[in-house]
Amino acid sequence: MQALTDLKAILHSKRANIYYLEKCRVMQKDGRMLYLTEAKDENHYWNIPIANTTCLLLGAGTSITQATMRMLASAGVLVGFSGGGGTPLLMATEIEWMTPQSEYRPTEYVQAWMSFWFDQDKRLQVAKRFQQQRIEYIQKVWGKDKDLHAEGFQAEEALLTQFIHKIEHATTVNKLLTDEMALTKTLYRIAATTTKTNKFSRNREANDDANAFLNHGNYLAYGLAATTLWVLGIPHGFAAMHGKTRRGALVFDIADLIKDTLILPWAFICAKEGATEQEFRQQCLQNFTKHKALDFMFDSVKQICLEAKQP
Repeated sequence: MQALTDLKAILHSKRANIYYLEKCRVMQKDGRMLYLTEAKDENHYWNIPIANTTCLLLGAGTSITQATMRMLASAGVLVGFSGGGGTPLLMATEIEWMTPQSEYRPTEYVQAWMSFWFDQDKRLQVAKRFQQQRIEYIQKVWGKDKDLHAEGFQAEEALLTQFIHKIEHATTVNKLLTDEMALTKTLYRIAATTTKTNKFSRNREANDDANAFLNHGNYLAYGLAATTLWVLGIPHGFAAMHGKTRRGALVFDIADLIKDTLILPWAFICAKEGATEQEFRQQCLQNFTKHKALDFMFDSVKQICLEAKQP
């Protein structure tokens, strides 16, 4: 059996796996974590390498044992219960996720975060930094990703520079939120035009594939964001932008760093190609690894904490 102390050997920022499971039972057997699916004539067991896993979403028809939750907590894996297809998130503690209990996470990042959070002007500057990092990530990934280029997606520098200018001159968080919404709507329009998606309108309750894939992919991004914050020991409630109505809104702030870059275009591409939910999810996970999304989230939050310590 693998020692519990070995389960955290892989840094969270380097872990490769996110799992969404449905219609199965999750259990531990002989020191391994497995999920069991029932076929017509026999049962099938599949192994989950939890030491290389960031988060686990449990969908419809799942059950999980107490011994498995103990192993997941030892490995630092976040768990959430969701509806079919990964959305919506139905139950989780720490606002978004059932987080492993540990009082030995670092304190330096939460202390740095608290040093600016209660100052409205400083919090606005951090919100601006997140938006700048978000746009820089779009420029970097869309500028070099050959698969996106093959589908007709390019980084429109003039447009992104325009929004950077708006961000720099925003005087309130509400103005920043308005500019952020305008950027996302513009990217929706670009994606719809590029993929020839007619009459697209963003609606989280809609049944079309593009909207469904956006919902699903965004929850994968929320899992990465929640993992980042848990590892660094920063509570989800201390948001820079989205915190007025949602107590766990810092998860949304961090997820926004990658959503437009890695989720948005592929939701439209996969919808155009008639991809299945599983194929879209696999595409998202490949993109996370290919473009080091989790590394980018960790580096962004750490950089803001480092800047907060400066005079």
